[in-house]
Amino acid sequence: MENRIDEKALWQISYGLYLLTAKAGDNLNGQIVNVAMQVSIAPIQMIICVHKNNLTFEYIYKSRRFGLSILEQDTPLAFIQKWGFHSGRAINKFENVRYTLSDYQVPLVREHALSLIEAEVIGEMDAGTHMLFMAKVVASELLKEGTALTYDYYQQVKKGRAHKNAPTFKKITPKTSKEAAIMEKYVCDVCGYVYDPAVGNPDNNIPANTPFSDLPDDWICPECGAGKDQFSPQVS
Repeated sequence: MENRIDEKALWQISYGLYLLTAKAGDNLNGQIVNVAMQVSIAPIQMIICVHKNNLTFEYIYKSRRFGLSILEQDTPLAFIQKWGFHSGRAINKFENVRYTLSDYQVPLVREHALSLIEAEVIGEMDAGTHMLFMAKVVASELLKEGTALTYDYYQQVKKGRAHKNAPTFKKITPKTSKEAAIMEKYVCDVCGYVYDPAVGNPDNNIPANTPFSDLPDDWICPECGAGKDQFSPQVS
Protein backbone atom coordinates (compact mmCIF):
# COMPACT_ATOMS: atom_id res chain seq x y z
CA MET A 1 0.00 0.00 0.00
CA GLU A 2 1.34 3.39 -1.00
CA ASN A 3 2.25 5.61 1.95
CA ARG A 4 0.43 8.91 1.42
CA ILE A 5 1.02 11.81 3.81
CA ASP A 6 -1.01 14.99 3.76
CA GLU A 7 0.78 17.39 6.13
CA LYS A 8 -2.42 19.42 6.52
CA ALA A 9 -3.90 16.48 8.43
CA LEU A 10 -1.26 17.01 11.13
CA TRP A 11 -2.17 20.69 11.45
CA GLN A 12 -5.27 19.61 13.38
CA ILE A 13 -3.17 18.44 16.36
CA SER A 14 -3.34 20.94 19.22
CA TYR A 15 -0.28 22.37 21.00
CA GLY A 16 0.60 24.71 23.83
CA LEU A 17 3.26 27.41 23.88
CA TYR A 18 5.84 27.26 26.66
CA LEU A 19 9.10 28.89 27.70
CA LEU A 20 11.80 26.26 28.20
CA THR A 21 14.94 27.24 30.17
CA ALA A 22 18.21 25.62 31.19
CA LYS A 23 21.64 26.36 32.66
CA ALA A 24 25.07 24.92 31.83
CA GLY A 25 27.97 26.15 33.92
CA ASP A 26 27.48 29.89 34.33
CA ASN A 27 25.44 30.22 31.16
CA LEU A 28 21.65 30.57 30.94
CA ASN A 29 19.43 30.16 27.92
CA GLY A 30 15.83 29.58 26.99
CA GLN A 31 13.51 29.16 24.04
CA ILE A 32 9.88 28.75 23.06
CA VAL A 33 8.59 25.18 22.59
CA ASN A 34 5.17 23.86 21.71
CA VAL A 35 5.62 20.19 22.64
CA ALA A 36 5.50 19.60 26.40
CA MET A 37 3.12 17.31 28.24
CA GLN A 38 2.60 15.30 31.40
CA VAL A 39 2.69 11.56 30.74
CA SER A 40 2.26 9.96 34.19
CA ILE A 41 1.06 10.80 37.71
CA ALA A 42 2.96 8.45 40.06
CA PRO A 43 5.66 9.58 39.72
CA ILE A 44 4.81 12.81 37.91
CA GLN A 45 6.71 12.66 34.64
CA MET A 46 6.63 14.69 31.44
CA ILE A 47 8.24 14.95 28.01
CA ILE A 48 9.53 17.91 26.03
CA CYS A 49 10.75 18.13 22.44
CA VAL A 50 13.74 20.30 21.42
CA HIS A 51 15.57 20.82 18.12
CA LYS A 52 19.13 19.48 18.32
CA ASN A 53 20.63 22.64 16.78
CA ASN A 54 19.32 24.85 19.56
CA LEU A 55 21.53 26.08 22.38
CA THR A 56 18.90 25.17 24.96
CA PHE A 57 19.14 21.56 23.81
CA GLU A 58 22.89 21.59 24.53
CA TYR A 59 22.33 22.97 28.02
CA ILE A 60 19.65 20.40 28.88
CA TYR A 61 21.74 17.55 27.50
CA LYS A 62 24.67 18.62 29.69
CA SER A 63 22.85 19.62 32.89
CA ARG A 64 20.04 17.01 32.75
CA ARG A 65 17.59 19.58 34.14
CA PHE A 66 15.24 22.20 32.74
CA GLY A 67 12.61 24.72 33.73
CA LEU A 68 9.27 25.34 32.06
CA SER A 69 7.13 28.47 32.29
CA ILE A 70 3.48 28.02 31.32
CA LEU A 71 2.76 31.29 29.53
CA GLU A 72 -0.46 33.26 29.94
CA GLN A 73 -2.67 33.98 26.94
CA ASP A 74 -1.94 37.72 27.12
CA THR A 75 1.83 37.25 26.78
CA PRO A 76 3.06 40.05 24.44
CA LEU A 77 4.11 38.93 20.96
CA ALA A 78 7.45 40.74 21.36
CA PHE A 79 8.22 38.63 24.47
CA ILE A 80 7.49 35.41 22.59
CA GLN A 81 9.56 36.47 19.60
CA LYS A 82 12.54 37.37 21.79
CA TRP A 83 12.68 33.82 23.15
CA GLY A 84 11.55 32.06 20.00
CA PHE A 85 13.39 33.76 17.14
CA HIS A 86 16.69 35.00 18.58
CA SER A 87 19.65 32.79 19.39
CA GLY A 88 21.18 32.74 22.85
CA ARG A 89 24.53 32.57 21.05
CA ALA A 90 23.96 36.16 19.90
CA ILE A 91 22.04 37.83 22.74
CA ASN A 92 21.43 37.45 26.46
CA LYS A 93 17.74 36.57 26.52
CA PHE A 94 17.57 36.94 30.31
CA GLU A 95 18.56 40.61 30.26
CA ASN A 96 15.80 42.74 31.81
CA VAL A 97 13.66 39.64 32.40
CA ARG A 98 12.29 38.67 35.84
CA TYR A 99 13.46 35.18 36.81
CA THR A 100 14.73 33.14 39.77
CA LEU A 101 17.17 30.26 40.17
CA SER A 102 16.00 27.06 41.85
CA ASP A 103 17.98 25.18 44.49
CA TYR A 104 19.58 23.30 41.60
CA GLN A 105 20.32 26.59 39.77
CA VAL A 106 17.69 26.03 37.07
CA PRO A 107 16.46 29.41 35.73
CA LEU A 108 12.69 29.89 36.01
CA VAL A 109 11.19 32.84 34.14
CA ARG A 110 8.32 34.31 36.16
CA GLU A 111 7.36 37.04 33.72
CA HIS A 112 4.03 36.37 31.92
CA ALA A 113 3.93 32.91 33.54
CA LEU A 114 0.92 31.19 35.10
CA SER A 115 2.99 28.42 36.64
CA LEU A 116 6.53 27.06 36.82
CA ILE A 117 7.87 23.52 36.53
CA GLU A 118 11.33 22.16 37.23
CA ALA A 119 12.24 18.71 35.97
CA GLU A 120 15.15 16.26 35.98
CA VAL A 121 15.89 14.36 32.76
CA ILE A 122 15.71 10.59 33.17
CA GLY A 123 15.94 9.57 29.52
CA GLU A 124 15.81 10.71 25.93
CA MET A 125 14.76 9.45 22.51
CA ASP A 126 16.28 10.54 19.22
CA ALA A 127 13.59 11.92 16.90
CA GLY A 128 15.72 12.91 13.91
CA THR A 129 15.96 16.71 13.88
CA HIS A 130 14.61 16.81 17.46
CA MET A 131 15.22 15.09 20.78
CA LEU A 132 12.50 13.95 23.15
CA PHE A 133 13.49 14.30 26.81
CA MET A 134 11.64 12.24 29.42
CA ALA A 135 11.84 13.96 32.79
CA LYS A 136 10.69 13.63 36.40
CA VAL A 137 9.02 16.75 37.83
CA VAL A 138 10.91 17.72 40.99
CA ALA A 139 9.19 21.05 41.77
CA SER A 140 6.28 23.13 40.56
CA GLU A 141 4.59 26.38 41.55
CA LEU A 142 1.26 27.94 40.63
CA LEU A 143 1.81 31.69 40.26
CA LYS A 144 -1.72 32.75 39.33
CA GLU A 145 -4.95 31.56 37.78
CA GLY A 146 -5.58 32.34 34.14
CA THR A 147 -5.83 31.02 30.59
CA ALA A 148 -2.73 29.38 29.18
CA LEU A 149 -1.44 30.46 25.78
CA THR A 150 -2.04 27.89 23.06
CA TYR A 151 -0.26 27.55 19.75
CA ASP A 152 -3.54 28.05 17.91
CA TYR A 153 -4.22 31.33 19.74
CA TYR A 154 -0.66 32.48 19.01
CA GLN A 155 -1.13 31.87 15.29
CA GLN A 156 -4.79 32.80 14.76
CA VAL A 157 -5.16 35.77 17.14
CA LYS A 158 -1.65 37.09 17.69
CA LYS A 159 -0.72 36.29 14.08
CA GLY A 160 2.56 34.74 15.18
CA ARG A 161 4.67 32.46 13.01
CA ALA A 162 6.53 29.24 13.70
CA HIS A 163 10.31 29.26 13.75
CA LYS A 164 11.93 27.15 11.02
CA ASN A 165 13.23 24.73 13.71
CA ALA A 166 9.76 24.13 15.16
CA PRO A 167 8.23 20.71 14.42
CA THR A 168 5.07 22.54 13.29
CA PHE A 169 6.84 24.91 10.85
CA LYS A 170 4.82 25.32 7.66
CA LYS A 171 6.83 26.28 4.60
CA ILE A 172 4.47 28.11 2.25
CA THR A 173 5.58 28.68 -1.32
CA PRO A 174 3.06 30.82 -3.18
CA LYS A 175 2.46 30.00 -6.83
CA THR A 176 3.43 33.08 -8.76
CA SER A 177 4.63 33.96 -12.21
CA LYS A 178 8.31 34.75 -12.68
CA GLU A 179 7.54 38.45 -13.07
CA ALA A 180 5.35 38.53 -9.96
CA ALA A 181 7.96 36.63 -7.95
CA ILE A 182 10.54 39.32 -8.68
CA MET A 183 8.33 41.94 -6.97
CA GLU A 184 7.02 39.59 -4.28
CA LYS A 185 6.84 40.98 -0.76
CA TYR A 186 8.52 39.16 2.12
CA VAL A 187 7.52 39.20 5.80
CA CYS A 188 9.91 39.03 8.76
CA ASP A 189 9.08 35.91 10.79
CA VAL A 190 10.20 37.68 13.96
CA CYS A 191 8.53 41.10 13.98
CA GLY A 192 6.20 41.16 10.98
CA TYR A 193 8.08 43.84 9.01
CA VAL A 194 7.22 43.62 5.30
CA TYR A 195 9.95 44.08 2.71
CA ASP A 196 8.37 45.60 -0.39
CA PRO A 197 10.66 45.43 -3.47
CA ALA A 198 8.82 48.39 -4.99
CA VAL A 199 9.99 50.53 -2.05
CA GLY A 200 13.28 48.85 -1.22
CA ASN A 201 15.08 49.81 1.98
CA PRO A 202 16.56 53.28 1.29
CA ASP A 203 17.84 53.72 4.87
CA ASN A 204 20.16 50.75 4.25
CA ASN A 205 21.10 51.72 0.69
CA ILE A 206 18.68 49.28 -0.94
CA PRO A 207 17.06 51.15 -3.86
CA ALA A 208 13.46 50.73 -4.99
CA ASN A 209 12.67 47.85 -7.35
CA THR A 210 15.19 45.53 -5.68
CA PRO A 211 13.82 41.95 -5.52
CA PHE A 212 14.19 40.19 -2.19
CA SER A 213 16.42 37.56 -3.84
CA ASP A 214 18.88 40.32 -4.81
CA LEU A 215 19.34 41.59 -1.25
CA PRO A 216 22.86 41.01 0.16
CA ASP A 217 23.24 37.87 2.27
CA ASP A 218 24.14 40.01 5.29
CA TRP A 219 21.07 42.23 4.95
CA ILE A 220 19.00 42.31 8.14
CA CYS A 221 15.49 43.36 9.06
CA PRO A 222 15.52 47.13 9.68
CA GLU A 223 13.02 46.71 12.53
CA CYS A 224 14.39 43.86 14.64
CA GLY A 225 17.71 42.78 13.12
CA ALA A 226 16.57 39.32 12.01
CA GLY A 227 18.59 37.75 9.20
CA LYS A 228 17.43 37.34 5.62
CA ASP A 229 16.80 33.64 6.25
CA GLN A 230 14.09 34.58 8.74
CA PHE A 231 11.79 36.06 6.07
CA SER A 232 8.93 34.27 4.31
CA PRO A 233 6.93 35.17 1.18
CA GLN A 234 3.87 37.23 2.04
CA VAL A 235 0.70 35.24 1.49
CA SER A 236 -2.23 37.37 0.39
